[in-house]
Amino acid sequence: MDPTVPNSGDHAASTPSNTTVTLPPLTLRDAPRLPASPSGATTIPNPISSHPYFHPPPTFYISPGDVSLRHAFFDLASGKPNPLVAYRRAGPRESVAVDPARARAALVTCGGLCPGLNTVLRELVVGLHELYGVLDVFGVAAGYRGFYGADDDHVRLDPASVDDWHKKGGTALKTTRGGFDLNKIVDGIVARGYTQIYAIGGDGTMRGAVAIFEEFKRRGLRISITGIPKTVDNDIGIIDRSFGFQTAVEIAQQAIDAAHVEAVSAVNGIGLVKLMGRSTGHIALHATLSSRDVDCCLIPEIDFHVEGKGGLFEFLYDRIKKKGHAVVVVAEGAGQELIPRTDDQKREQDESGNMLFLDVGPWLKTELGRWWKREHPTELFTVKYIDPTYMIRAVPANATDNLYCTLLAHSAIHGIMAGFTGFVPGPINGNYSYIPLEDIAVAKNPVDVNDHKWAWVRSVTDQPDFLKP
Repeated sequence: MDPTVPNSGDHAASTPSNTTVTLPPLTLRDAPRLPASPSGATTIPNPISSHPYFHPPPTFYISPGDVSLRHAFFDLASGKPNPLVAYRRAGPRESVAVDPARARAALVTCGGLCPGLNTVLRELVVGLHELYGVLDVFGVAAGYRGFYGADDDHVRLDPASVDDWHKKGGTALKTTRGGFDLNKIVDGIVARGYTQIYAIGGDGTMRGAVAIFEEFKRRGLRISITGIPKTVDNDIGIIDRSFGFQTAVEIAQQAIDAAHVEAVSAVNGIGLVKLMGRSTGHIALHATLSSRDVDCCLIPEIDFHVEGKGGLFEFLYDRIKKKGHAVVVVAEGAGQELIPRTDDQKREQDESGNMLFLDVGPWLKTELGRWWKREHPTELFTVKYIDPTYMIRAVPANATDNLYCTLLAHSAIHGIMAGFTGFVPGPINGNYSYIPLEDIAVAKNPVDVNDHKWAWVRSVTDQPDFLKP
């Protein structure tokens, strides 16, 4: 079949028709499963079926063959993507592979703060207790190092103890970066008899979870692990978004509103806002689109120069002459190559192994002030700089993220109880799926500056490319 539409030159409306299309092969990226039980025990009916408050219809449970497609669109003309990639669909199964009475779950948060951490923790505890009757649930304090820490780093949790956690920012379990000693972590997990690990964190945490999963396999341990992706920057690939992102955009917009007020209220005023986004500019992009008061959005995915013809400073001067003020939003990872850096600074890394970024906000404010004083010494000028980073990280999740965190937590529980391991739950084109940890650990989610969203930003800000002539 030729999938292209012929140009017949006939302008009359055609009638709808049914066409059979042969799709390319389907590649299933399956979630790993626990090794068979030494006792030879078979699966057991899902406890949800006998729950007094659930009356699941036949369609409630996910079919063993139900999958989600990685790409929502298929180009009939080019036949791409080829092959089609699929993942197991997330949700409860009619039978479970884990005996709830023998399950012992450990929950851990790693890395920086993010709106929704406490909601995920709460819903994991409540879901394990109420849906499956898993009563031995523990919170592990201080990140991965808590697994080999003191006994008081392991706190028994139940629905009563976590009842109001979703209303609080931060993480009730405490968190740290680094401290990843694989053998000590796995030894600690084995020593305390944990059979399920729920690791909540960003890309570094996911890489750590992959290593733990591989060590479980190497030792022949029947212990499950799942990662729940947390990154305010929304820089984890494959899934639609990571939790906390929508809350971050909402709070970021408030900072932009404040910068706009400051800029409008000054003579030749500029409001400069630095937002989170080390490797991707999703928060800056979405906050700019939501605000509509931004004159320039700078993200890590685009290059720019500041001085000279076609540069950022010349653009801002012209915008101020036109409007009387300007608002600039810059992601923390933007322009890093422009900031002078010593050899020692080039080698510096944080405890998670990430390159230490220099602070682009104060640098941009200082350079802009110097340029203005040199080029326009007789004209008044004011820059008001706002960095809401820790305000954004520390707030509780908004309503949308709270719901999302609940769905992620329940998806993780359903997967673990069904016998899956080494996976991440997350929505793909709106369909919750189980993605292998190793896929998530390497998948990136940069802003595509060639797609419609970036075009929308350009239409809102009316900013040029800032490319050197």
